[in-house]
Amino acid sequence: MAEALDVKMRGPLPPSSMTVSGALGVRSMQDARSADGFTIKSTMKNTTVAPPPECGAFKTRPMEKPTSFRKFYERGDFPIALEHDSKGSKIMWKVSLNQLDYHHYLPLFFDGLRETEHPLEFFSRQGIHDMLEHGTQDQILPVIPQIIIPIKAALNTRNPQVVCTTLKVIQSLVTAGEMVGEALVPYYRQILPILNIFKNKNLNSGDKIDYSQQKRQNIGDLIQETLELLELRGGGDAFINIKYMIPTYESCVLN
Repeated sequence: MAEALDVKMRGPLPPSSMTVSGALGVRSMQDARSADGFTIKSTMKNTTVAPPPECGAFKTRPMEKPTSFRKFYERGDFPIALEHDSKGSKIMWKVSLNQLDYHHYLPLFFDGLRETEHPLEFFSRQGIHDMLEHGTQDQILPVIPQIIIPIKAALNTRNPQVVCTTLKVIQSLVTAGEMVGEALVPYYRQILPILNIFKNKNLNSGDKIDYSQQKRQNIGDLIQETLELLELRGGGDAFINIKYMIPTYESCVLN
């Protein structure tokens, strides 16, 4: 009786204290009901299993350190300059391309494929194009082992812009000489894993127009073109090596 009289005299608790205590109770219940999968707590009653985290297979990887191409460009070690004309921008070479040391310059320009800023991105892409176009097979073939790591690093950024540029460069590299495609076959294990991830990454636009196909910026289409070109130029062992790394690839020669 004394306790009941004491409660009546004090009156009910203020609404603010009831709200705070209730919110804390609800929050503690929610925290208690959530658990990670495959744990003992997840098998208990009234427990919600948290969804698995995203694997991030298509997530862009940032560059950990500046590229060697950027360092050489900022020091002014490249014999190039930017030239503007009525057709657009192009590289003005200060020396003849036949006199360039491909062992030194070609791997550096391939290392610049990871750059996305102007003019570094333009110099790298256009410089590779000019060197592959004017270089001979004897100049390009010995440098192939040195450009595999830059190509792999560019593809591993998983940046759509960088991946598309790298795929176009690989196509130009394969067509630069008759034996270049066959020389790339031993390095498929370094180049093709990223292509296997992005192979089916196409935009489902329905009945809309996808201008990325016209601009050659569709990753899925570029990968298919690159794989077919590697098979055509890689000799008899190209298809079996591509199939080993990309099981869903179908031959464009056998079919």
